[in-house]
Amino acid sequence: MTDDTRVIEGAYAGDLPIADAADAVARTIALLDAGALRVAEKVDGEWTVNTWVKEAISLYFRLANLVTTEVGPFEYHDKIPTKKGLAEQGIRVVPPGTVRYGAFCEPGVVVMPGYINIGAYVGSGTMVDTWATVGSCAQIGRDVHLSGGVGIGGVLEPPGARPVIIEDGAFIGSRSIVVEGTLIEAGAVLGANTTITASTPIIDVTGDAPVEMRGRVPANSVVVPGTRPKEFPAGSYDVQCALIIGRRTESTDRKTTLNEALRTFEVPV
Repeated sequence: MTDDTRVIEGAYAGDLPIADAADAVARTIALLDAGALRVAEKVDGEWTVNTWVKEAISLYFRLANLVTTEVGPFEYHDKIPTKKGLAEQGIRVVPPGTVRYGAFCEPGVVVMPGYINIGAYVGSGTMVDTWATVGSCAQIGRDVHLSGGVGIGGVLEPPGARPVIIEDGAFIGSRSIVVEGTLIEAGAVLGANTTITASTPIIDVTGDAPVEMRGRVPANSVVVPGTRPKEFPAGSYDVQCALIIGRRTESTDRKTTLNEALRTFEVPV
């Protein structure tokens, strides 16, 4: 545990004045912005949350002052500036796309008119398509495609809660929603309009009997939105679920594999 970690944890818990943590918070956010620190990371095959880093982000909001910024005809009034040095970092951001300070994009990331919030990490080769949003602290892997209008939720509190994680090579179809710390494992494909929350039943229907899970889409799964009946006092109604209808086959060419999956399972994207 570093000195900054102790100071941030003390200030977040109320044991220290927030002002005493200002320097430690500033250093932590700068490390996030540079990609030298992450909110969550995979250790021995399991995702681990750096709770104190999320606490630093929460404190940063409380310490920062509102500032008016003008960019051409646009005016903004916010506490956090946008990310700087995009060309030097090899990041393409198409107007009016926004990457907030404290988020990190590896070289080769493309951000169409979408949004990446503080604490997020986006891997090389990933496309954040038009009006797609990457919420605070979300962890997006390499060679991921977030299609138009995708909503990746942010998770700041409680600090120990896992953020949304999209692993390498995943494809998230148009208007899909992934929230509440859910995990989309490597190579998975979500068809258009699929919603995955912590409580969404994710049902594998590829075998002789359905297999149900929550909070995690297994690697290489092909998923589409579905419904199933549920009894209520007023009668039986269909409620939302997600259906695993197949698996992507192994291949060294991810793009070829994705195209095959979409054709084979007729997944709308």
